[in-house]
Amino acid sequence: MTETVTAPDEARAAILEGRTSLGIEFGSTRIKACLVGEDPTVVLAVGSHEWENQFVDRVWTYSLDDVWSGLQEAYADLVADVRRRYDAQPQTFGAIGVSAMMHGYLAFDANDELLVPFRTWRNTSTGVASAELSERFGLNIPLRWSIAHLHQAILDEEAHVPDIRFVTTLAGYVHWRLTGRKVIGVGDASGMFPIDSATNDYDSRLLGVYDGLVADRAPGLQVAELLPEVLAAGREAGRLTAEGAALLDPSGALQPGAPLCPPEGDAGTGMVATNAVAPRTGNVSAGTSIFAMVVLERPLSEPHHELDLVTTPAGDPVAMVHCNNGASELAAWVGVFARFAQAAGTHLDSDAVFELLFREALDGEADAGGLLAYNHLAGEPIAGLAEGRPMVVRTPDSRLTLANLMRAQLYGVFGTLALGMRVLDREGVELDRMFAHGGIFRTAGVAQRLLAGALDAPVAVGETASEGGAWGIAVLASYLSASAQTDLGAYLNERVFADAAIDTVDPSPDDVAGFAAFLDRYRAGLAAEAAAVEAL
Repeated sequence: MTETVTAPDEARAAILEGRTSLGIEFGSTRIKACLVGEDPTVVLAVGSHEWENQFVDRVWTYSLDDVWSGLQEAYADLVADVRRRYDAQPQTFGAIGVSAMMHGYLAFDANDELLVPFRTWRNTSTGVASAELSERFGLNIPLRWSIAHLHQAILDEEAHVPDIRFVTTLAGYVHWRLTGRKVIGVGDASGMFPIDSATNDYDSRLLGVYDGLVADRAPGLQVAELLPEVLAAGREAGRLTAEGAALLDPSGALQPGAPLCPPEGDAGTGMVATNAVAPRTGNVSAGTSIFAMVVLERPLSEPHHELDLVTTPAGDPVAMVHCNNGASELAAWVGVFARFAQAAGTHLDSDAVFELLFREALDGEADAGGLLAYNHLAGEPIAGLAEGRPMVVRTPDSRLTLANLMRAQLYGVFGTLALGMRVLDREGVELDRMFAHGGIFRTAGVAQRLLAGALDAPVAVGETASEGGAWGIAVLASYLSASAQTDLGAYLNERVFADAAIDTVDPSPDDVAGFAAFLDRYRAGLAAEAAAVEAL
């Protein structure tokens, strides 16, 4: 992927004629917009807006006002980039795609009014519902899935339940407001309710099981009537309405009519952005959360609470290891050292501080010198934690050095993920290669190398690592025009990644052994984390 083109006049013409695809992704900390040309490997312009979730009444949430103001800021930033590069103003696009953090709970009444504040994937208050659904369905139903949130609201007899007429995800909500259509991509849908990959739709048997389960608690509820329509990649999912165009671009320059691809979750766009949609491939996405997606060759032998069964944007089955806590605690430590440098009279930008500290981690001992770092700012189901307690723990005979501390912090980002990946190892799931993307992989050869050691598998990083899901959903939007001729996997291989520069790192035996020793201590040390949750 490249971020500019050698013929600005051609790019300008493509923009003015609407021969482009726009991808928008709502991440945990940034809303990003990415514009690609007819060749989806060429990024013409980008825009972004920073935002943060709030912890209100013990619920992690974003206000819907922030959704729209943030989207408008990101889009305006992209338009400014287009003007700066090409002296042009986009008025339409060949296609648009919307992606966002998966899961969570947005419930609306018959007047399309939000009934309760948006409950994001980060909330872990659905334990009773998750356990009951997992038992009844015979599948692991994670705490963050939409059906777990709905069921917990029913169990808690929340006042809004009788008024629910529609439940969706953040991507589904934004798409609905832009197009008027209540639809969702199959990958995002697989984080709402279990999907039958044979039909690329909600599992009809389990829909019936659920309706029977809540018949006494919520009389008349038919869960299928509350969920958005499921569409696989390549299907047109509506067109930008006049109201949607005004929401996206209040200036009035953007015209209605552009087609939209099915809205997808960040897991699906991560798979696309790393070309990890075929069996024996997988990807790791690291941001505020961290998760791994592994495309399966065959069904798993039994349910595992560490693994979610979801799908690719084309509907193929995937095992997902999702961890609520990713690189936020690591970033906080980097911020501490950045401030130290500033106080010492050395002014370094954030990227330079990250690079220095990441390079230092390579000089750390393979097992991080006996140090443990836990990045749990929020609850972490795989680790058995209802709430987060970030900690650095060491024994008196451990070696506290900057190199060991930074290696422990990077290991800590991968710690809970590795617990889940060990389950896939025991299932006999084999990987040819893991693709990685996210900001922590921007420093070449550091997080990538340590992740290879943690997973004991080759890890690849491509040119798309810093663009991530916004580019992934732009690619899915561009696929609308080609889906009749080819499937998604072939489109990615032949049109998108055929000439991609990809750097692959094989695991070092020393790193594999060192991380294994770290993980053994990490698992044992979770007792200290649990005690901290109880005590504080």
